[in-house]
Amino acid sequence: MTTASVQRHLLLEGIFLKYGFDFRKYTEASVTRRIEVILGKHAIPTEADLLARLLNDEDFFRKIMPLFTVNTSEMFRDPTFFKALRTQVIPVLRTYPNLNIWVAGCSTGEEVYSLQILLHEEGLLERSTIYATDINPLALKKAQDGVYDLEGIRVFTKNYVESGGIKSPSDYYTVHYNRARMIPELRERVVFSEHNMATGEGFVEAHLILCRNVLIYFNRELQERVFKLFYESLASRAFLGLGSKESIRFSACAEGFDELNKDDKIYQKARTPLTFYK
Repeated sequence: MTTASVQRHLLLEGIFLKYGFDFRKYTEASVTRRIEVILGKHAIPTEADLLARLLNDEDFFRKIMPLFTVNTSEMFRDPTFFKALRTQVIPVLRTYPNLNIWVAGCSTGEEVYSLQILLHEEGLLERSTIYATDINPLALKKAQDGVYDLEGIRVFTKNYVESGGIKSPSDYYTVHYNRARMIPELRERVVFSEHNMATGEGFVEAHLILCRNVLIYFNRELQERVFKLFYESLASRAFLGLGSKESIRFSACAEGFDELNKDDKIYQKARTPLTFYK
């Protein structure tokens, strides 16, 4: 093991022991890239120096925490995914009197509001409770506020139309001083909460779980943990949506899911339980 690898191991171990945030099973490339950004931005020579500062300065940890997590998102990202949700998943969800939906790794909330718009248009929002979780409290705060810049709204408008939206995008936000705020009705059905998929447990029996473009930053071991967590958290014949570059195909949990839409990575919990859950 190289000196750099030892320093990185000690840094991630120190963060976990001191603050309880576990980045030890993120992919090496992802962690290295984020650490290099932090070192450069704050003029810190080495990872050992970074660890020393983090152990003695909790305010500094809170400041750099967002740099360790994934905060890139957009409204109705991958429009065909939301079109598939509307045509293939919503008809089944419509049969339930009440819905629990978990958006795991919700970042700054774009996915949450996109989902709520879809549920609203399909008449399901009032019977839904959406649990939006993330490891990053600052990202959660932004998600809770529901305020986005106008460039993000332009992307939203384009994606929304391509996803099969049936209303005007402007029905869902108001503009003040070059910022757009999502309407209050889209914040009433959401419970925002901190949750760490690397260490946390399930907390709800969900009819739909969305975790898109997050697992690509986890190594295989952590991905397996998360797939098992999702499997255990899903109700019978419930649905799981992943990102376009993610797949459950090579997971030990793969047999626990039927592939509903191969291109848009939508899965349905299989009728036959996994062997180790029988």
